[in-house]
Amino acid sequence: MTKRSSSITIRDVAQKAGVSVATVSRFINKNAPVSLEVAERVQTVMTDLRYVPHAAARHLASRKTRLVGLLLNNLHNDFFIALLNGVEPVVRQKGYNLIIATYHFDSRNSMPPPLGSHNVDGMLVFSDGLLEDDLIALHSTGFPVVLVHRLPPNGIQIPSVTIENTAVTAEVIAHLIEVHQRKHILFLRGPENQEDSGLREIGYRSALQAHGLPVDEELFLKGEFERDFAYAALNEFIVTKGRDKFDAVFTGDDDAAIGVLRSLQEHGIRVPEDVSVAGFDDLGFAQFLNPPLTTVRAPTALIGQAATERLFGILGNHPSNEVTIMPTNIIYRRSCGCAS
Repeated sequence: MTKRSSSITIRDVAQKAGVSVATVSRFINKNAPVSLEVAERVQTVMTDLRYVPHAAARHLASRKTRLVGLLLNNLHNDFFIALLNGVEPVVRQKGYNLIIATYHFDSRNSMPPPLGSHNVDGMLVFSDGLLEDDLIALHSTGFPVVLVHRLPPNGIQIPSVTIENTAVTAEVIAHLIEVHQRKHILFLRGPENQEDSGLREIGYRSALQAHGLPVDEELFLKGEFERDFAYAALNEFIVTKGRDKFDAVFTGDDDAAIGVLRSLQEHGIRVPEDVSVAGFDDLGFAQFLNPPLTTVRAPTALIGQAATERLFGILGNHPSNEVTIMPTNIIYRRSCGCAS
């Protein structure tokens, strides 16, 4: 049974043409070259399937919802409070309302993303809120999207606001090595599909290599940027590997640092005397932890504000493909061994 043309998607076209969704998107939007052979093949498939790029998003001006969306993978930690503190005031000042939705990768085969041209005028997509193919498919319709804490896919021009992750993480690790003589530094990874986590890991590895230290795969734990995951992961490591296998922990983010500090305390491991701890984000609670947390300060609220302002610029007929990478810096506190 043949699909109705209204149900044909860009992914269907890509699959039948034997190319990627990104290639079909480039062909439709004419924003990057494709070979003549590929162009002819994609056009033939589009004709055969009677596929017409969804135009609804290109006519939003005639039927405004006065709603914008924020799509996330989860809302599990305090990071999102800081992000919303940047997003919500801009939305309110523009006379719009904000819809926040979560979309999990394991939902992809059973349901479409909850936000789109059918219910919002434009959307902020945080990090891993959409898989790359879904993001490219949405972009191909002309729907206004701004990425937050995520760079656009290669060859696709989508505005983005994110932070510098790699160099500052390398600086944190170098500080632990050079100033506090730490040589066995645990690294807690964030969610597998989050770009921030991958870039921080690159910084961690480069700092070890620059100081002639081996990259020990046993020292990578799954922290998920969440305190409960980090607590459980470090507990298991200490029980199975021993408390003497590490002398520092880079927690990946501040929320995970809560679980790390609790685990270390329960095992009688002193911070910073026995083990140095460093986080990332400098969320509001970081300075009130015991000991106060050395961390990377990221301008989270400012990122939310800038991304939202850019989205409203697009809605006001000011297209943007700009990628903004905001600076970060280290805040030294007692958890790494520095004086308060």
